[in-house]
Amino acid sequence: MFYFSPASMSKVLQSCTKPLKDNSSSQLCFVLHLPPFSGGDSSSTTTGSASPVPNSYDSLEGGSYPGTYFTQLLTSNPFPNMSQLSAALGGLSGVPELEVEALRPVNLLQERNLLPHQPLDAPEPNLSADLKKANCSPDTFRCTLTNIPQTQALLNKARLPLGLLLHPFRDLAQLPVITSNTIVRCRSCRTYINPFVSFLDQRRWKCNLCYRVNDVPDEFMYNPVTRSYGEPHKRPEVQNSTVEFIASSDYMLRPPQPAVYLFVLDVSHNAVEGGYLNVFCHTLLENLDKMPGDTRTRVGFITFNSTIHFYNLHESLSQPQMLVVSDIDDIFIPTHDSLLVNLKESRALVRVLLTSLHSMFSQTRETHSALGPALQAAYKLMSPTGGRVSVFQTQLPTLGPVLSHTATDFYKKLALDCSGQQIGVDLFLLSSQYSDLASLACMSKFSAGSIFYYPSLHHVHNPAQLDKFQKDLERYLTRKIGFEAVMRIRCTKGLSIHTFHGNFFVRSTDLLSLANINPDSGFAVQMSIEESLADTSLACFQSALLYTSSKGKRRIRVHTLCLPVVSQLSDVYAGADVQAITCLLANMAIDRSISSSLSDARDALMNAVVDSLSAYKNTVSNIQQSGLIAPAALCLFPLYVLALLKQKALRMGTSTKLDERVFAMCEFKSQPLQQIMRAVHPDLYRLDTMSDQGALHLNDCIVPQPHLLHLTAEKLTREGAFLMDCGSVFYLWIGKCCNDVFIRDVLGCPNHASIPPSMTQIPELETPLSERLRALLAWLQDSRPFSSTLHVVKDDATAKTSFFQHLVEDRSESALSYYEFLLHIQQQMSK
Repeated sequence: MFYFSPASMSKVLQSCTKPLKDNSSSQLCFVLHLPPFSGGDSSSTTTGSASPVPNSYDSLEGGSYPGTYFTQLLTSNPFPNMSQLSAALGGLSGVPELEVEALRPVNLLQERNLLPHQPLDAPEPNLSADLKKANCSPDTFRCTLTNIPQTQALLNKARLPLGLLLHPFRDLAQLPVITSNTIVRCRSCRTYINPFVSFLDQRRWKCNLCYRVNDVPDEFMYNPVTRSYGEPHKRPEVQNSTVEFIASSDYMLRPPQPAVYLFVLDVSHNAVEGGYLNVFCHTLLENLDKMPGDTRTRVGFITFNSTIHFYNLHESLSQPQMLVVSDIDDIFIPTHDSLLVNLKESRALVRVLLTSLHSMFSQTRETHSALGPALQAAYKLMSPTGGRVSVFQTQLPTLGPVLSHTATDFYKKLALDCSGQQIGVDLFLLSSQYSDLASLACMSKFSAGSIFYYPSLHHVHNPAQLDKFQKDLERYLTRKIGFEAVMRIRCTKGLSIHTFHGNFFVRSTDLLSLANINPDSGFAVQMSIEESLADTSLACFQSALLYTSSKGKRRIRVHTLCLPVVSQLSDVYAGADVQAITCLLANMAIDRSISSSLSDARDALMNAVVDSLSAYKNTVSNIQQSGLIAPAALCLFPLYVLALLKQKALRMGTSTKLDERVFAMCEFKSQPLQQIMRAVHPDLYRLDTMSDQGALHLNDCIVPQPHLLHLTAEKLTREGAFLMDCGSVFYLWIGKCCNDVFIRDVLGCPNHASIPPSMTQIPELETPLSERLRALLAWLQDSRPFSSTLHVVKDDATAKTSFFQHLVEDRSESALSYYEFLLHIQQQMSK
């Protein structure tokens, strides 16, 4: 492999006389030498980074997009102009003009009621009806700009970020699964055939990313849906933008691994006293048969305090055997053939262990935690197969090699080793004390794992948190999972990926290594425009996730997104997706806070608002009136950014604990858009006046749809009852003068004064109000993967804080009110 600067690449390629052979083992490879990403954090990585861990999975998915020089070298087809491509796609002459409403000037200082009555939908791309119908769901694949600028210069003028928000493995009600001997892909850029390719005739199709003309394989001429020949354009993979292929042996480096689960459990006094261990054992016992897998599924357990305990669960034994390793400075595996056992064969012993595990350590006075050696043991045990490691930790590690050198380096190096062996590490942190999550989080970030945080979990003092842990754990144990995965994102010629955000490791310039993939993880991608898109009317993006299912099948899930290309700055603003922009900026701000400072990150967010609104005012809007003018598509941008500045991840002040701040950062970097937006800008509803107007009728149940309210104190009245949905928590605020009928029929209390101070459940009362509210809460809960706790907050001086800190008008933590924030933006724009 040779490295060249971009300037010398052209000369080198011109000197090549032999054509390059795609997927050849003797392929000559040229790599542009890009500047490395500062900071070295691969959870947010520029495409110039490379893995220090050797891995050949990058060749399985078919290679990356060849790039500009490769395209010119490998194809002799002329680059199609706009009219040619439009004709090939059936013509775009019938596409309506961009919605005027999106560009309507809004004076933010005068119009206060900007929030729609219902949750904000993703803007629809300005495409023909056929293309809209075929396009990828915004819940799966979403772009910050639904109109792609022709040039980087035009994008720079708009002062808006270009990027993608991706939820690639989310739960789907319907997913076309395709079994075929031939997976049709572009010979040049390896794009999977999709609804946005063009068929020149029944035997040739043109790639919508690199425009290479490809042959249609004979097998593809048969349509398994219609059971007819000669209609390749009606194949399911050409009719659906989200499909899943059953992969052949060409996509395997080894036989597909079984589902392997290893649980690493803190059994110190802290852990047992808090009550998590008992809940864990009961929950796993109840869901043992529901964990994804097949007859090959394997399971194992490691417990730790000051020593490491392994458990021999061989099917021939009558009782589980504990094997104790006290030499934590040089950890070793006491036996290799009975610590990870077949779940079906050793189910009885696993059940015995889970039944007795809590009592085994119930009287422990051991306060030390040898987490580092326990993780090293887990790595050694799992290396031959790969799989998922679930770590439960309740305190700051106190023993082991991690204490002798930088903790972050230890965990990061171990995570990279795990990633190289297809081991994903999920971390459950259950501690109210400082636990150095900033270091521990590296284990999950770089191995494509998940992080869960329960800072005040206790079976006596905080039963609501314990209940949430139990429900989240049940979801975690039973949700689908993919093993030994890689994901690549391809895009139309002229576009390029700049930076990835999420939990993964980058193994090549555009390939993400995901030891595990789960349906609750999201990713963000920053894009740039390297070449003009003036010769095309459409831009396309495609993600391909290659993974092993829990049943041992190699699969490829493909999502394709199509968006129009525009040449006018006004069209760029009209297509702005304000929620996607907010989520991408949140990822970028978190990177800035780590690489520079929290103050710089906050300034960058404010400048993003100032710059975009200034650009709109100076180039698009002709309104000369005083005020702060924004296009309707961006009218919520300042509101969302102010709300973002109030989040634990980015807010100033000393009241935010470090572990809580780090966890909030991790959530922004790894959650899908819907989850992020619930946390950034919660939904507020008034409940005591809700009616059945516009209600949903689901399964003989009426679900009311109350209007959304702005997150301002002025929307609250002491006569009302209000529900705030913050994603992970519901707050039910009861005004001091709220109607006693509502309080009695919903809470079962005679009046406001009798409401308990720490109420965390809505009683199941046989009243219309109770049934309506419980139906609304259940409907909201169904829209998210994990459980949300409920807190009833009384309108008094002692119980307000947790509720009011989510209001935009809140002045705590030195945060500006919304109106003050708008004035600050206006002042900055006038400079």
